[in-house]
Parts: sequence; structure tokens; C-alpha cells
Amino acid sequence: MSLLVLGANSLIAQATASHFAEAGHEIIFAGRKQDEPEKYANDFSIRYKVNCRAEYIDALDYPTHRKFVEDVLSKTPQLDNVLIVFGYLGTQEKAQADFDEAHRIIDTNFTGVVSVCELLAAEFESRKKGNIAVISSVAGDRGRQSNYMYGSAKGGLSVYLSGLRNRLSKSGVNVLTVKPGFVNTPMTYGMPLPKPLVASPEKVGKDIFKAMKSGKSVKYTPFFWWWIMKIITSIPEFIFKKMKL
Repeated sequence: MSLLVLGANSLIAQATASHFAEAGHEIIFAGRKQDEPEKYANDFSIRYKVNCRAEYIDALDYPTHRKFVEDVLSKTPQLDNVLIVFGYLGTQEKAQADFDEAHRIIDTNFTGVVSVCELLAAEFESRKKGNIAVISSVAGDRGRQSNYMYGSAKGGLSVYLSGLRNRLSKSGVNVLTVKPGFVNTPMTYGMPLPKPLVASPEKVGKDIFKAMKSGKSVKYTPFFWWWIMKIITSIPEFIFKKMKL
């Protein structure tokens, strides 16, 4: 049993991986900066007494993704769990004025994920087993003026994962879309967020682990975000346009 983590620097990824490690899974940490995955791999191997290693991947370097997947599978031919946590919040105002920023937001949160996900999906489909979990966001459920560039990338990702899940279900491969709300991570540091709605990475990681193990399709975390987003998405457009969201 093994878990490949794409986006090793994420606190959510590390929290999720800790539960897999406790269950005896081999952990492969992959990230853009080689020293960080190595640090986590060394830490986990000592703390949890499981096999761990580090790999390098750049979400935006698409031509290298095929070789990355091939290398991972050559070293871990029985890979059965993947967690993709690529993400970049960016700045909405900057993205409106500078397409380079918009491009980075869209490509990190959507295009880079799709690139590597398709390669892994093909492998799992051929085996007729596997578990792919991808971090999307509640921000993708409805466009808001405050973060519609990030939200649109995550919204597109959620639709992509829905289609992929439909395709792979025939092969016994599960695809989990994770939709966190506010999480206390470096991405949200300094933001004026309502404290009762902010979850810890540990809480989100535990929810992801349980959802992957139970074969869920979509997981809002914490659970109350399902209700919040039901309300937000039900607001008529003519009213929503007047709200400062």
C-alpha cells in the first residue's frame, strides 16, 4: 500500500499523509523544491517507521510529467493512492491587471493538475483499481468578485474531476473531489477570515483520509461547508450581484 503526494509542501497534504503513514502505507512526497519533499520523507520515515522517499515535480512543467509518472511507477509499481494538492491562490486584483498572474492561477490550479492526473488515471484504469484524490475548493462552487480567477480555476477542476470520476468508475477507480473551506495554512495567513469557519490542516487531513478510504466522490470539509455552499449557490443572480462577496 502506498500514497503519492503531489504538492508535498502543503500542510493539508502532510496532515493527510500522516494518517496513511500511521496505517503503514509507503509515502512518496513530490514537490517543486527537492529539499522540501526530502525533509518530509526523512521526517515521516523516522516518526512512522514506514518507507518514504522524495521525488521532484513542477506542476507547470508539463513535458516532464510523463517521465515523472513513469519513474514513480517503476519504483512503486503497486502505487494505489494519489493525493494532488497543487494550488496557488494568487491575487485577484493583480490577475485582473496582469494576465501573467491570471495565467499562473489557472495553470497551477487546473492545467497542471489535469496534465498529471490524466497520466495517473490511464495507469489506474488499465489496472482497474486505484484511488485519486484532488484538492479543489468551495470557491469553485460560485463565482465571486473577490476571487473569481482562483474560483473559476477550481470550478473547472471540479467539473473535470466529475467527468473523470464518471469515466473511471467503470474500471473500479475512485476519484475524490475535496472541497475545503477556509483552512489555517500559509495561503490564508493574514486574511481577515471568520474564525469559527477556519479549520486546521489536521481536521481537513483526517476528513480526506476517511473519504479516500470510504470511496466517497465529493467531500466538503469541514462538513458544514456543504450547507453554506447550498445557500450561496441558491441565491438568485440579481441579488447575488448586489452582495459584497
